[in-house]
Amino acid sequence: MEIPFYLNFREFENEYYNNLEKWFENDKNTNETDFLLTMKEIYKPYLCYNFSKDNLQTEALIQVKNCFFSFLENYGISFQIDRNSKNSNTKINSVSEAKTISMMDYSQCVLDKIHTYFQKYQISMKENETVLDYLNHYEIITLREKNGYCLDYDLHQKTIPFLKAYLPRFESTVDISLYRDFYCSVVKIADFIDQKLKDVEAFDQSIYTELKSEAIMKIHMRGHSFLTICN
Repeated sequence: MEIPFYLNFREFENEYYNNLEKWFENDKNTNETDFLLTMKEIYKPYLCYNFSKDNLQTEALIQVKNCFFSFLENYGISFQIDRNSKNSNTKINSVSEAKTISMMDYSQCVLDKIHTYFQKYQISMKENETVLDYLNHYEIITLREKNGYCLDYDLHQKTIPFLKAYLPRFESTVDISLYRDFYCSVVKIADFIDQKLKDVEAFDQSIYTELKSEAIMKIHMRGHSFLTICN
């Protein structure tokens, strides 16, 4: 069963038992803990642990490559340079740098790629199709634009539940207010999931417990790396 991704806490809360019932209908050899752990993996990527407040906070970020292609490469021209003379065959390479962006910016990037793809090939959506039918199209997601973000297709798979809930069906611009609602709701959703995990005696597998443990591990690794450098 594909569990719906919710951008609003109230909607998530109101539909919890309906989705749980569907979960049992789909697989009778399961339990509520399995359901909660599945949901945990859906929302966990958009959260982090806050040491100063000892709680979860929203961190809806993703890493992409900010790509810059040479002016000549944009026009399909291969320009050659000689490192030692004027007759070299060294090609000008593209430049890319890692950049962290918000999920709202990432969503807009995916939306832009979809519309750019339609414009480039002068095609339109088929009847009964929406943007959602193309949000995981390999050629679209890996589309190289003259200047823009280059997306990792494998990493993109983890964003599919969010994109299905957030991307507009036909428009070309994402909804800022809808994203703001998600940003304010995801911690409440996580706390709800964790409370339910506590109720079924599985709090050791909660989002809070795992993210806190991962955060502590990162600090220890940084400290070990620093000591290694100093020694």
